[in-house]
Amino acid sequence: MISAGEFRKGTTFELDGQVYVIVDFQHVKPGKGAAFVRTKVKNVINGAVLEKTFNPTEKFQEAVIERKEMQYLY
Repeated sequence: MISAGEFRKGTTFELDGQVYVIVDFQHVKPGKGAAFVRTKVKNVINGAVLEKTFNPTEKFQEAVIERKEMQYLY
């Protein structure tokens, strides 16, 4: 499990049954109110980019993505 406060660029996690990768993040501490994490996430499957805001204590299941270099022989 990974909390939203530990997000970094390239971190992969599961949200609503989909796998997302962090494209950009910003930890915001407003003068009044609680801190939050503003993120831009990309769906790994279809490439859709969403902007989401999370509480830094929210927990998510970390997704393990295996990357392999491939060569296609046609």
